Amino acid sequence: MIKMREYKVVVLGSGGVGKSALTVQFVTGQFMEKYDPTIEDFYRKEIEVDGAPSVLEILDTAGTEQFASMRDLYIKNGQGFLLVYSLTNYQTFQDIKPIRDQIIRVKGTEKVPLVLVGNKVDLESEREVPTSEGKALAQSWGVPFLETSAKSKHNVDDVFAEVVREMNFVQLPDQKDACCTCVIV
Repeated sequence: MIKMREYKVVVLGSGGVGKSALTVQFVTGQFMEKYDPTIEDFYRKEIEVDGAPSVLEILDTAGTEQFASMRDLYIKNGQGFLLVYSLTNYQTFQDIKPIRDQIIRVKGTEKVPLVLVGNKVDLESEREVPTSEGKALAQSWGVPFLETSAKSKHNVDDVFAEVVREMNFVQLPDQKDACCTCVIV
């Protein structure tokens, strides 16, 4: 019998930044070429992080403004967050700041397990957000920062492993004694 931790990860960011592409690449190893706006998709994947087996419940959320009202509920139920922007679109980088503010408001603490993700590093020639700006923002928030490519799978597994590490490290006030729920398998 193995004690397996379950983590609820919420993927947030503007529409078109590659939230679904990152999630699907992580869960299935496939790149989604065609983009269909997401309302809400739910995935489960078993992974091992630092020798500990874990189950991730990943909520891939809508980036469009019409579903922004649902965000409070996602945030309330989430334990860790991937904040994703497209490094080819500066506006999406600006858009993540109010999303982080919303997470802090809903969770009632600044210490939230969160990873800042600059996606689409494979489109370097179209870059609008310098790596240094992503690093500086992550540093000011005190969170990890990675640039990824859902297309080439660059750092995709790493961002999900990193959010698990953050959930292990940061204790949210509304959690009794642990960062996650445990399931005996």
